[in-house]
Amino acid sequence: MGTLMSMSTSLTCQRDRFELPSNVTYLNCAYMGPLSQAVMNAGRRGLERKAHPWTIGPSDFFDGVEQLRNLFAEIINADAEGVAVLPAASYGLAIAANNVALDGGGRILVLEAEFPSNFYAWQEKAAREDGVVETVKRPHDGDWTSAVLDAIDDHTNVIALPHCHWTDGSVCDLVTIGKRARDIGAALVLDATQSIGAMPFDVNDIRPDFVVTAVYKWLLAPYGAALMWCAPEHRDGEPLEYSWITRKQADDFPTLVDYRTEYREGARRYDVGQTANFAMVPAIEAALRQTLEWSVEAIAAYTQTLTDRIADHAAQLGLGVAPREQRANHLIGVRLTDADPQAIQMALAEANVHVSVRGDAIRVAPHVYNDEADVDRLFEVLRTAL
Repeated sequence: MGTLMSMSTSLTCQRDRFELPSNVTYLNCAYMGPLSQAVMNAGRRGLERKAHPWTIGPSDFFDGVEQLRNLFAEIINADAEGVAVLPAASYGLAIAANNVALDGGGRILVLEAEFPSNFYAWQEKAAREDGVVETVKRPHDGDWTSAVLDAIDDHTNVIALPHCHWTDGSVCDLVTIGKRARDIGAALVLDATQSIGAMPFDVNDIRPDFVVTAVYKWLLAPYGAALMWCAPEHRDGEPLEYSWITRKQADDFPTLVDYRTEYREGARRYDVGQTANFAMVPAIEAALRQTLEWSVEAIAAYTQTLTDRIADHAAQLGLGVAPREQRANHLIGVRLTDADPQAIQMALAEANVHVSVRGDAIRVAPHVYNDEADVDRLFEVLRTAL
């Protein structure tokens, strides 16, 4: 349907790179991103290698994983030494919770209705270490940044946030919040699963302690993996598991019986065991290269045109959306007046229009395989369903 124009500045619809039937309107990337043909082909080639294990040598356990570190670091403007390869965002958040300080009675800030993985880890830490999890209530004016800043005080030890809220795309100004966190010596831990790959994210501007993202949503990679970056001061911390592959000289297979206490450099100590998934790693690599080819800035600009169109249509129907300055470019919550959101979602699905309900919002999440016709189709069905 579309071809790339200027990779660094603009995109047209990329639907022809995906296996999306013409009768399917898929506006649900915040639930799960589809795999492009390039990513599927890379995964198939990787899986075929496992059919011939005699062709797999020690370097194959490491080289592809190092590529993932380099590519992810490029996406978030970070150093590859701080990148760990994980099985899930919850795994990275557990690592973060184990490696940031909490004073007795210290406070951990989370957002109201935060995704569970970025709540349970802190609930457990607070219970173990006599801390307090404090929920920042959703502000009536939609300004999460001011609400978080108002909640921070000298007893705040940890600020655990998303870049944008997973239910409706309402944003936090992480640069401003990060500066405040540093001023009081609080750790900033970010679950950026709903933003990295679709929103520009710069580690050097935000300066988080930890940032983690699952790869199966906006990075359009397979389910079952995540990536984490941690600041240099956390790279000597305690991992969740004690794998052979995270130790120094792990690539020297004949000497693995000579147990070593030293870890490999950087954040590699936090890697999950069996990072060298021979189907998963090539597929993730293809997905990260795809994101860099398009550029996050171009993806953001493209999806912004679609969410702006969604907001315009919603306003015409008298439905609620956040002002543009308070919402992400790629993810928007549409709040109904009297209708049941779940009943509306079912009616949309019956018409092959796919969105999610999260909280009290219909969550609409377009990516580069969508176009204006998809948005118009959503509201064509929505008008009938309301």
